[in-house]
Amino acid sequence: MTQSDMILNALLAGETLTPLDALKRFGCFRLGARIWDLKKAGWEIDMELIDAGNGKHVAAYTLAKKGQLRLAV
Repeated sequence: MTQSDMILNALLAGETLTPLDALKRFGCFRLGARIWDLKKAGWEIDMELIDAGNGKHVAAYTLAKKGQLRLAV
């Protein structure tokens, strides 16, 4: 199973993923790149910046509320 597959499965299960989650769980150093791949494949994924403390923010990704595959034309 690819990193993109594992990430998509987590998102489909309703999970929110941050880069640290992806690194720990899937060995993925570039979550943003895998999210880009999934978006390019037609998945609607939302990103929210969350406060990580000390004035720093990280991206948190979730499947869009629709949670449907948008077919690319």
